[in-house]
Amino acid sequence: MNHPVSRGVILSVALVAVSLGGCASKAPAPVIERGGQTAKGAAPTASAAKPGEYHTVKRGETLYSIALEHGQSYRDVAAWNNIDNPNMIRVGQQLRVAPPEGVAVVKPIAAPAAVEVRPVTAAASVPNTDTLKREPKGGKQPYTEQAMAAMQKAEESRPTPPPAQARPEPRPTEAAAGDELSWTWPAAGRVISSYVDGSSKGIDIEGRIGEPVLAAESGKVTYAGSGIRGYGNLIIVQHANGLSSVYAHNSRLLAKEGQQVGRGQRIAELGNSDADQAKLHFEIRRQGKPLDPIKLLPPR
Repeated sequence: MNHPVSRGVILSVALVAVSLGGCASKAPAPVIERGGQTAKGAAPTASAAKPGEYHTVKRGETLYSIALEHGQSYRDVAAWNNIDNPNMIRVGQQLRVAPPEGVAVVKPIAAPAAVEVRPVTAAASVPNTDTLKREPKGGKQPYTEQAMAAMQKAEESRPTPPPAQARPEPRPTEAAAGDELSWTWPAAGRVISSYVDGSSKGIDIEGRIGEPVLAAESGKVTYAGSGIRGYGNLIIVQHANGLSSVYAHNSRLLAKEGQQVGRGQRIAELGNSDADQAKLHFEIRRQGKPLDPIKLLPPR
Protein backbone atom coordinates (compact mmCIF):
# COMPACT_ATOMS: atom_id res chain seq x y z
CA MET A 1 0.00 0.00 0.00
CA ASN A 2 1.52 3.33 -1.05
CA HIS A 3 1.96 5.90 1.70
CA PRO A 4 1.52 9.50 0.72
CA VAL A 5 4.73 11.56 0.94
CA SER A 6 4.40 14.57 3.12
CA ARG A 7 4.50 17.97 1.59
CA GLY A 8 7.44 18.97 3.82
CA VAL A 9 9.65 16.15 2.53
CA ILE A 10 8.99 17.08 -1.12
CA LEU A 11 9.83 20.72 -0.46
CA SER A 12 13.12 19.79 1.22
CA VAL A 13 14.21 17.60 -1.71
CA ALA A 14 13.42 20.38 -4.21
CA LEU A 15 15.47 22.94 -2.32
CA VAL A 16 18.51 20.63 -2.21
CA ALA A 17 18.28 20.03 -6.00
CA VAL A 18 18.11 23.73 -6.76
CA SER A 19 21.10 24.40 -4.53
CA LEU A 20 23.23 21.71 -6.21
CA GLY A 21 22.29 22.90 -9.70
CA GLY A 22 23.24 26.47 -8.84
CA CYS A 23 26.68 25.44 -7.55
CA ALA A 24 27.38 23.38 -10.68
CA SER A 25 26.49 26.24 -13.03
CA LYS A 26 28.87 28.76 -11.45
CA ALA A 27 32.19 28.09 -13.27
CA PRO A 28 35.29 30.05 -12.15
CA ALA A 29 35.41 33.52 -13.72
CA PRO A 30 38.15 33.92 -16.38
CA VAL A 31 41.24 35.90 -15.37
CA ILE A 32 41.67 38.94 -17.58
CA GLU A 33 45.02 40.73 -17.67
CA ARG A 34 44.36 44.40 -18.17
CA GLY A 35 46.89 46.90 -19.42
CA GLY A 36 48.64 49.11 -16.95
CA GLN A 37 51.97 49.73 -15.31
CA THR A 38 54.00 46.70 -14.37
CA ALA A 39 55.46 46.14 -10.95
CA LYS A 40 58.63 48.05 -10.15
CA GLY A 41 61.73 46.30 -11.45
CA ALA A 42 59.77 44.08 -13.85
CA ALA A 43 60.00 44.63 -17.60
CA PRO A 44 56.87 44.41 -19.76
CA THR A 45 56.30 41.08 -21.50
CA ALA A 46 58.48 40.51 -24.56
CA SER A 47 56.25 37.85 -26.15
CA ALA A 48 55.22 40.11 -29.04
CA ALA A 49 58.34 42.28 -29.10
CA LYS A 50 60.02 43.49 -32.26
CA PRO A 51 63.70 42.62 -32.87
CA GLY A 52 65.99 44.91 -30.88
CA GLU A 53 63.31 46.03 -28.42
CA TYR A 54 64.49 43.82 -25.55
CA HIS A 55 67.81 42.69 -24.15
CA THR A 56 68.47 39.68 -21.91
CA VAL A 57 70.88 40.57 -19.10
CA LYS A 58 74.09 38.51 -19.16
CA ARG A 59 76.62 37.94 -16.42
CA GLY A 60 78.89 40.94 -15.90
CA GLU A 61 76.58 43.42 -17.63
CA THR A 62 75.24 46.56 -15.98
CA LEU A 63 72.36 48.82 -16.86
CA TYR A 64 74.92 51.43 -17.96
CA SER A 65 76.76 49.08 -20.31
CA ILE A 66 73.50 47.76 -21.78
CA ALA A 67 72.30 51.31 -22.46
CA LEU A 68 75.63 52.14 -24.14
CA GLU A 69 75.47 49.06 -26.37
CA HIS A 70 72.01 50.06 -27.59
CA GLY A 71 72.70 53.79 -27.95
CA GLN A 72 70.28 54.82 -25.18
CA SER A 73 70.49 56.81 -21.99
CA TYR A 74 70.57 54.56 -18.92
CA ARG A 75 67.93 56.81 -17.35
CA ASP A 76 65.55 56.10 -20.24
CA VAL A 77 66.19 52.34 -20.01
CA ALA A 78 65.53 52.45 -16.26
CA ALA A 79 62.28 54.37 -16.79
CA TRP A 80 61.04 52.00 -19.53
CA ASN A 81 61.56 49.05 -17.16
CA ASN A 82 60.30 50.70 -13.92
CA ILE A 83 63.73 50.36 -12.29
CA ASP A 84 64.40 52.66 -9.34
CA ASN A 85 67.97 51.51 -8.65
CA PRO A 86 70.12 51.12 -11.82
CA ASN A 87 72.43 48.76 -9.92
CA MET A 88 69.63 46.27 -9.21
CA ILE A 89 69.33 44.08 -12.31
CA ARG A 90 69.70 40.30 -12.47
CA VAL A 91 71.07 37.80 -14.97
CA GLY A 92 68.36 36.60 -17.35
CA GLN A 93 66.16 39.65 -16.83
CA GLN A 94 64.40 40.99 -19.93
CA LEU A 95 64.98 44.74 -20.34
CA ARG A 96 63.30 47.02 -22.83
CA VAL A 97 66.04 48.91 -24.70
CA ALA A 98 63.85 50.76 -27.22
CA PRO A 99 61.21 53.37 -26.41
CA PRO A 100 57.70 51.96 -25.95
CA GLU A 101 55.20 52.70 -28.68
CA GLY A 102 53.95 56.26 -28.42
CA VAL A 103 56.88 57.45 -26.28
CA ALA A 104 59.15 59.97 -28.01
CA VAL A 105 62.84 60.25 -27.13
CA VAL A 106 64.18 63.78 -27.45
CA LYS A 107 67.58 63.86 -29.11
CA PRO A 108 69.96 66.85 -29.16
CA ILE A 109 69.53 69.15 -32.14
CA ALA A 110 72.60 70.10 -34.12
CA ALA A 111 73.45 73.78 -34.23
CA PRO A 112 72.62 75.39 -37.59
CA ALA A 113 75.50 75.98 -39.94
CA ALA A 114 76.84 79.50 -40.24
CA VAL A 115 75.30 81.51 -43.06
CA GLU A 116 77.71 83.37 -45.32
CA VAL A 117 76.66 86.99 -45.79
CA ARG A 118 77.70 88.75 -49.00
CA PRO A 119 77.06 92.37 -49.95
CA VAL A 120 74.37 92.96 -52.56
CA THR A 121 75.85 94.05 -55.90
CA ALA A 122 74.39 97.17 -57.41
CA ALA A 123 72.05 96.55 -60.30
CA ALA A 124 74.13 98.72 -62.62
CA SER A 125 77.16 96.44 -62.18
CA VAL A 126 75.34 93.18 -62.97
CA PRO A 127 76.78 91.79 -66.24
CA ASN A 128 74.70 90.81 -69.23
CA THR A 129 74.38 86.98 -68.91
CA ASP A 130 72.19 84.19 -70.28
CA THR A 131 70.31 83.96 -66.98
CA LEU A 132 69.90 87.70 -66.42
CA LYS A 133 69.20 89.78 -69.55
CA ARG A 134 69.49 93.54 -69.60
CA GLU A 135 69.22 95.86 -72.61
CA PRO A 136 71.01 94.55 -75.76
CA LYS A 137 74.16 96.52 -76.36
CA GLY A 138 73.59 96.75 -80.11
CA GLY A 139 70.18 98.38 -79.88
CA LYS A 140 67.20 97.49 -82.07
CA GLN A 141 67.54 96.91 -85.84
CA PRO A 142 64.81 97.01 -88.51
CA TYR A 143 63.83 93.65 -90.00
CA THR A 144 65.61 92.78 -93.27
CA GLU A 145 66.58 89.51 -94.94
CA GLN A 146 70.26 90.43 -94.53
CA ALA A 147 69.84 91.04 -90.75
CA MET A 148 67.96 87.73 -90.30
CA ALA A 149 70.66 85.79 -92.19
CA ALA A 150 73.40 87.40 -90.10
CA MET A 151 71.53 86.50 -86.88
CA GLN A 152 71.10 82.84 -87.93
CA LYS A 153 74.78 82.61 -88.84
CA ALA A 154 75.77 83.97 -85.44
CA GLU A 155 73.51 81.45 -83.66
CA GLU A 156 74.99 78.54 -85.66
CA SER A 157 78.56 79.60 -84.88
CA ARG A 158 77.90 79.81 -81.09
CA PRO A 159 79.68 76.87 -79.36
CA THR A 160 77.42 74.24 -77.82
CA PRO A 161 78.05 73.83 -74.07
CA PRO A 162 79.12 70.30 -73.01
CA PRO A 163 76.41 68.17 -71.37
CA ALA A 164 76.35 68.27 -67.58
CA GLN A 165 77.91 65.23 -66.02
CA ALA A 166 76.02 63.45 -63.26
CA ARG A 167 77.77 63.48 -59.90
CA PRO A 168 78.61 59.98 -58.65
CA GLU A 169 76.50 58.75 -55.75
CA PRO A 170 78.46 58.54 -52.49
CA ARG A 171 79.11 55.03 -51.27
CA PRO A 172 77.59 54.11 -47.90
CA THR A 173 80.70 54.30 -45.72
CA GLU A 174 81.25 55.02 -42.07
CA ALA A 175 82.40 58.51 -42.97
CA ALA A 176 79.07 59.18 -44.69
CA ALA A 177 77.29 57.92 -41.57
CA GLY A 178 78.76 60.62 -39.35
CA ASP A 179 80.08 63.37 -41.62
CA GLU A 180 76.98 65.49 -41.10
CA LEU A 181 78.65 66.66 -37.87
CA SER A 182 81.86 68.65 -37.55
CA TRP A 183 84.16 66.53 -35.38
CA THR A 184 87.33 67.67 -33.65
CA TRP A 185 90.05 65.70 -31.89
CA PRO A 186 89.29 65.10 -28.20
CA ALA A 187 92.95 65.03 -27.11
CA ALA A 188 96.31 66.23 -28.45
CA GLY A 189 98.35 63.02 -28.19
CA ARG A 190 99.17 60.45 -30.83
CA VAL A 191 97.00 57.42 -31.54
CA ILE A 192 98.54 54.33 -29.91
CA SER A 193 95.70 51.86 -30.57
CA SER A 194 93.44 51.80 -33.64
CA TYR A 195 89.83 50.78 -34.15
CA VAL A 196 89.36 47.12 -35.08
CA ASP A 197 85.91 45.94 -36.12
CA GLY A 198 84.65 43.31 -33.69
CA SER A 199 87.60 43.77 -31.33
CA SER A 200 88.47 47.36 -30.40
CA LYS A 201 85.45 49.66 -30.42
CA GLY A 202 87.46 52.88 -30.56
CA ILE A 203 90.94 54.39 -30.50
CA ASP A 204 93.41 55.06 -27.68
CA ILE A 205 95.14 58.46 -27.57
CA GLU A 206 98.36 58.79 -25.59
CA GLY A 207 98.71 61.56 -23.03
CA ARG A 208 99.67 62.64 -19.56
CA ILE A 209 97.48 62.63 -16.48
CA GLY A 210 95.64 65.93 -16.17
CA GLU A 211 95.78 66.91 -19.84
CA PRO A 212 92.48 68.30 -21.21
CA VAL A 213 89.86 66.04 -22.76
CA LEU A 214 87.61 67.97 -25.18
CA ALA A 215 84.13 67.31 -26.48
CA ALA A 216 84.55 66.14 -30.07
CA GLU A 217 81.20 67.69 -31.05
CA SER A 218 78.37 69.63 -29.40
CA GLY A 219 75.78 67.63 -27.51
CA LYS A 220 74.30 66.61 -24.17
CA VAL A 221 76.11 64.62 -21.49
CA THR A 222 74.00 61.50 -20.89
CA TYR A 223 76.42 59.72 -18.55
CA ALA A 224 79.24 60.77 -16.22
CA GLY A 225 80.52 58.13 -13.82
CA SER A 226 82.40 54.86 -13.40
CA GLY A 227 79.61 52.28 -13.65
CA ILE A 228 80.80 50.54 -16.84
CA ARG A 229 83.53 47.98 -16.26
CA GLY A 230 86.69 48.52 -18.27
CA TYR A 231 86.04 52.21 -18.98
CA GLY A 232 87.04 53.81 -15.70
CA ASN A 233 85.84 57.38 -15.20
CA LEU A 234 83.64 57.79 -18.26
CA ILE A 235 81.69 60.50 -20.06
CA ILE A 236 79.17 59.86 -22.84
CA VAL A 237 77.89 62.73 -24.97
CA GLN A 238 74.76 62.34 -27.12
CA HIS A 239 74.76 64.23 -30.43
CA ALA A 240 72.27 64.73 -33.23
CA ASN A 241 71.25 61.98 -35.69
CA GLY A 242 71.64 59.13 -33.17
CA LEU A 243 75.40 59.67 -32.78
CA SER A 244 77.25 59.60 -29.47
CA SER A 245 80.87 59.94 -28.34
CA VAL A 246 82.59 58.08 -25.51
CA TYR A 247 85.53 59.32 -23.39
CA ALA A 248 87.06 56.73 -21.01
CA HIS A 249 89.88 56.32 -18.42
CA ASN A 250 89.71 59.95 -17.25
CA SER A 251 91.30 61.07 -13.99
CA ARG A 252 88.63 63.71 -13.33
CA LEU A 253 85.22 64.45 -14.82
CA LEU A 254 84.38 68.11 -15.35
CA ALA A 255 81.03 67.87 -17.17
CA LYS A 256 77.89 66.61 -15.43
CA GLU A 257 74.93 64.54 -16.60
CA GLY A 258 72.32 66.59 -18.40
CA GLN A 259 74.81 69.36 -19.25
CA GLN A 260 74.97 70.77 -22.77
CA VAL A 261 78.55 71.01 -24.00
CA GLY A 262 80.04 72.69 -27.05
CA ARG A 263 82.53 71.32 -29.56
CA GLY A 264 86.06 71.74 -28.17
CA GLN A 265 84.84 72.35 -24.60
CA ARG A 266 86.93 70.80 -21.81
CA ILE A 267 84.82 68.04 -20.26
CA ALA A 268 87.39 65.91 -18.40
CA GLU A 269 91.05 65.41 -17.56
CA LEU A 270 93.02 62.57 -19.09
CA GLY A 271 93.95 59.73 -16.75
CA ASN A 272 94.59 56.01 -16.28
CA SER A 273 91.44 54.89 -14.41
CA ASP A 274 90.82 51.19 -15.14
CA ALA A 275 93.71 51.26 -17.65
CA ASP A 276 97.34 50.17 -17.80
CA GLN A 277 98.64 53.64 -18.69
CA ALA A 278 97.56 57.26 -19.04
CA LYS A 279 95.45 57.50 -22.19
CA LEU A 280 92.07 58.51 -23.56
CA HIS A 281 89.91 55.77 -25.01
CA PHE A 282 87.60 57.45 -27.53
CA GLU A 283 84.63 56.01 -29.41
CA ILE A 284 81.99 57.30 -31.84
CA ARG A 285 78.77 55.30 -32.08
CA ARG A 286 75.58 55.44 -34.11
CA GLN A 287 72.56 53.89 -32.35
CA GLY A 288 75.04 52.00 -30.16
CA LYS A 289 77.06 50.58 -33.08
CA PRO A 290 80.77 51.59 -33.01
CA LEU A 291 82.23 53.49 -35.97
CA ASP A 292 85.89 54.06 -36.82
CA PRO A 293 86.70 57.51 -35.33
CA ILE A 294 89.70 57.98 -37.65
CA LYS A 295 87.34 58.11 -40.64
CA LEU A 296 85.31 60.89 -39.03
CA LEU A 297 87.94 63.03 -37.29
CA PRO A 298 89.79 65.67 -39.34
CA PRO A 299 93.25 64.68 -40.65
CA ARG A 300 96.24 65.80 -38.62
